[in-house]
Amino acid sequence: MTPAPPAAPPLAKVPPAAPRPRRDSSVRRAAWTVAALAALLVAVVLSLAVGARTVAPGTVVEALFQGATGPDAEVVREMRLPRTLIGVMVGAALAVAGTALQGITRNPIADPGILGISQGASVGVVLAIAFAGVHTLAGYVWFAFVGAGLAAVAVYAVAAGGRGGATPVKLALSGAAINALLVSVTTAVLTTSSSALDEFRFWNVGALQGRDAEAAVQVWPFLLVGLALVASSARGLDALALGEDVAKGLGQRVAAVRITAGAGAAVLTGVGVAAAGPIAFVGLAVPHLVRHLVGGDHRWVLPLAALTGPVMLLASDTVGRVLFPPGEVPAGVMTALIGVPFLVALVRGRAVTA
Repeated sequence: MTPAPPAAPPLAKVPPAAPRPRRDSSVRRAAWTVAALAALLVAVVLSLAVGARTVAPGTVVEALFQGATGPDAEVVREMRLPRTLIGVMVGAALAVAGTALQGITRNPIADPGILGISQGASVGVVLAIAFAGVHTLAGYVWFAFVGAGLAAVAVYAVAAGGRGGATPVKLALSGAAINALLVSVTTAVLTTSSSALDEFRFWNVGALQGRDAEAAVQVWPFLLVGLALVASSARGLDALALGEDVAKGLGQRVAAVRITAGAGAAVLTGVGVAAAGPIAFVGLAVPHLVRHLVGGDHRWVLPLAALTGPVMLLASDTVGRVLFPPGEVPAGVMTALIGVPFLVALVRGRAVTA
């Protein structure tokens, strides 16, 4: 009887591929956040030092922290410091508002201007100038907040009506409709009031010059409220990015997320428009750049947008000061000149994500 052949050794099991560690992603995101913080510091220093009268960085430090006197120190403290603070707050407000609106609508071209919220704030300012006799930034703030809030409510109310509720497409369409209506209201008021037109046209360009410390004191509490509302919706915005049905399956209250984040975006837009006028492209371009760098997690996207928005706005304002001396190109013009080619580059590189 022939012996049975020896049994073949069992095949060695190939261990499954180890999942890519999430630590690498977190380190990369933290690195970009630190880089944005460093860029913001540089932008602040340049905003304080560069202009028609160039001030050495050492003099800037002495003026801010050592009580230095002299013409340069006065320029830094009295003129450039309030302007820079307003730039930081407005840049952060518009960038976070744009991020929130793109998340709410799942629309990559959504921003405060396209959805009519900026125009609502503009209508509030126009009515304040033409009919309420308000001619100071202190008065503009409240009217801009009311206008932005009413525009946001109107957009959501129109989109929520009918079958399907406030879907992303309906929000975008209702925003475009409300924006067109508000533009018509603004034009009607301005064409019948030459004095309001003269005053409004300077504010409507969007600029940081001429802002004082009182404006910064007035808007920062509203900035904190708006940031808190949007930040509290970060997980809900992440779930919405997967679709409404998935978000509901994950236990998210979709309507509550949209209302909370939308209210925060309206407050932030009111802050930005009241303090500096309707500045374009910050709320549109910055969210795309940030998502390209750190992905779609809003717990990282929102803080990085709050750091990157001021960098874009302060850099635009600083370049505008030195481009055609002794005059200045308003920051609202420079953000468009810088933002358009930047956004085109992102689109051509397929970096734009919803």
